[in-house]
Amino acid sequence: QVQLVESGGGLVQSGGSLRLSCTASGRTPSPYGLGWFRQAPGKERQFVAAVNWNGAITTYADSVKGRFTISRDNAKKTGHLQMTSLRPDDTAVYYCAARVETNPLGTPPRDSRAYPTWGQGTQVTVSS
Repeated sequence: QVQLVESGGGLVQSGGSLRLSCTASGRTPSPYGLGWFRQAPGKERQFVAAVNWNGAITTYADSVKGRFTISRDNAKKTGHLQMTSLRPDDTAVYYCAARVETNPLGTPPRDSRAYPTWGQGTQVTVSS
C-alpha cells in the first residue's frame, strides 16, 4: 500500500513563495497520477493542480493558474507544488493525492473522488 507524506508548508508573507513536496513510499501503483488539493477552515476541499503519470500533462484551478507549478520526479517518487505570488486566500491545509493512471494521454481529473490515496496534509498560512 502506498503512503504519501507532504512537507514544505509554513508561514509566509503575501507575495512570497513556498515549495511543497509529496513523497510516496510503499507499494506505489505504476503508473500513477498526482494531484494537489487544499482545504481552508470552514470550506470544502478544492482542487489545486494535477499532473499525469510522466509529468507531461498538467491542469490547474483558475485561482492558481500562472502562480503555481506542479511537477514530479518519478525516480525519487516525489511530487512538488511550487507556489509563488501567494495571497492570504491561499491559506489552507494542502494535501497531495495519488491515483492509478488509467488515461495516460488525457487531462488529469480534478475530482477528489478520483484519488483514493491521500497524505496527511501540510499547513500553508499566508499573512497579509
